[in-house]
Amino acid sequence: MDKLIYTAMSGAKATMGQQAAVAHNLANATTNGFRAELHKFRSVPVQSPALATRAFVVDASVASDMKPGPMIQTGSPFDMAVHGSGWFVVQGADGKDAYTRNGAFTVDANGVLRTANGLAVQGDGGEITVPEGTRIEVGSDGSISATPTTGNATTGSVIGRLKLVNPPEADLRRGEDGLFRTASGTPAAQDDSVRVHGGFIEGSNVNVVEQMVTMLSLARHFEMNTKLLETAKEDDRVATAILAR
Repeated sequence: MDKLIYTAMSGAKATMGQQAAVAHNLANATTNGFRAELHKFRSVPVQSPALATRAFVVDASVASDMKPGPMIQTGSPFDMAVHGSGWFVVQGADGKDAYTRNGAFTVDANGVLRTANGLAVQGDGGEITVPEGTRIEVGSDGSISATPTTGNATTGSVIGRLKLVNPPEADLRRGEDGLFRTASGTPAAQDDSVRVHGGFIEGSNVNVVEQMVTMLSLARHFEMNTKLLETAKEDDRVATAILAR
């Protein structure tokens, strides 16, 4: 009897965890560069000699869906999108390299190129500073050229180059801040083969219809587990009544 209770109880709890993950994906359906979280159920045996035949159902975050999101043309000089595989490098709150696909950048009062959250975008030589009174253009290799908006200047000069990396996807871990880092914490090496489109941003790769279908399926799973608990309760009541006779 208690085997059924263990499975149904932990199954209902794990289902609630997956529902939270799906809700998180849906909440980020319009977040630039977002990668959907992938989850699945798995069975874990109870580590106790007295309960060796029991098992818990747990919700395991398997990985992140790394397929590219849609390319959205904005025309903004500070919007950039990685074409194909690869990542932008930003300086995380801990001062270490972190990786993102969200290329909706801006510049602060000092001209430093930053993310919407204020993190400095990293170039191959550190932070990238855009001179005041210039317009920028981004090359496919990540090079950034600045051209004065006044005077007779007609050609731009390269002020920096984005640091672009492409570590193995299996080696990346998502942090609580939504940024990715290598599992070992070692900074990924720059990859000159990564390409960038200026004037574009990459949208979220969340499939809203798919996530809604998953949410409905999880609701049914939760209902099934609660019914199993009710069945176990009723079976226990009947068994107790029989033994009491």
